[in-house]
Amino acid sequence: MDEPMDENAAIVILGAGQGGFQAAASLREAGHAGPITLIGDEPGLPYQRPPLSKAYMKGDAGIEQIELRAAAFYADHAITLVEGRAVAIEREARRVRMEDGSVHSYAHLILATGARNRPLPVPGRELSGVYYLRTRADADVLKARLPAARHVVVIGAGFIGLEFAAVARALGHEVLVLEAAARPLARAVSTQMSAFFADEHRAMGVDLRCGAGVVGLVGEGGHVTGVSATDGTIHPADFVLVGIGVAPNVELAAEAGLEVSNGIVVDAHLATLDPAISALGDAVAYPSVHAGMMARLESVQNAVDQARSIAARLTGKVGPAGEPLPYTAVPWFWSDQADLKLQIVGIAGPTDLAVLRGDPASRRFSVFRFHERRLTAIESVNRPADHMLGRRLLAGTPRLTPEEAGDESFDLKSLLAK
Repeated sequence: MDEPMDENAAIVILGAGQGGFQAAASLREAGHAGPITLIGDEPGLPYQRPPLSKAYMKGDAGIEQIELRAAAFYADHAITLVEGRAVAIEREARRVRMEDGSVHSYAHLILATGARNRPLPVPGRELSGVYYLRTRADADVLKARLPAARHVVVIGAGFIGLEFAAVARALGHEVLVLEAAARPLARAVSTQMSAFFADEHRAMGVDLRCGAGVVGLVGEGGHVTGVSATDGTIHPADFVLVGIGVAPNVELAAEAGLEVSNGIVVDAHLATLDPAISALGDAVAYPSVHAGMMARLESVQNAVDQARSIAARLTGKVGPAGEPLPYTAVPWFWSDQADLKLQIVGIAGPTDLAVLRGDPASRRFSVFRFHERRLTAIESVNRPADHMLGRRLLAGTPRLTPEEAGDESFDLKSLLAK
């Protein structure tokens, strides 16, 4: 790795989500004195995305509650906020060119470009009444139009789809969720956890149908009136939320000649092949010590931890032998659905052993995942102690066995003393 940059060098951060914001804040905390420019393509101050499908959607949190900091913070810390769309990264000149023709020069560029919703690839997707949820503007539209909806259909039983379904049911709407996979949250959790959330949503009154693909949307007068499923059924719908995953925003990086493969490729220090450019967050593929392979994680906490790691490297933080510190933070994630808090720590493979600890009927339990008897992840529902302990275990060399995980009489805390 190169030497730390001059503390007065100009840093540009492209992407004003939580990761981009954290990079700016952490640079200042670490003593960087040079100009910091934070560029975002949304109006207003940087804000948290997770509450959009939860507290903000329900009206339990307003704009001020989800903003990461008040306007005074940026002035006090000499962080320049720029609203606009970047159209090119000019690596030789070390500058970012904007849609309005302006440019921002950098000594170091941090890409925090995030991801965007995958569009529904079926006829009728252009009808009005078909919505996505990624930005605050999306959430504002949903909040305004949901009250008048009679038939709410959610396409996709991932985290966004299920979180929104729980909110819509709490507001009294009839909700149908269509999921093409055989179970909800199939890419993220064990079969046991999928089954639990399927049962819970159905108990809430959600009509959850798995193995139900969508072949098209139908409408009248330009507005959606139904969703056509693979079995030939047309489900009534005047409000459709699409939640079928996201795609990383890698186009600017690719056009600038940076390596892209399921994300902007970075090394263990989150640096691209250009020593003047680092990258973080949902758009980044990095060598994960926890997955044992290149990974791209769609997680706020991962983006925040990566931002802190980049800031530490750029400001000269090193290990005990004077070496730059690689990114090794334990990944974790959470989802609030009605009164259920799902917390996940670690990265499990699809074939990893799943060991149940606790009784799902109590709505407080965990699923411990193992690969060749090595702990890889813990999924917990309303059981934060297991989650917090898991974060500590996975930060080291976990010695927990599958037998111990499944035995509630075994004191998990005893492992921390070993």
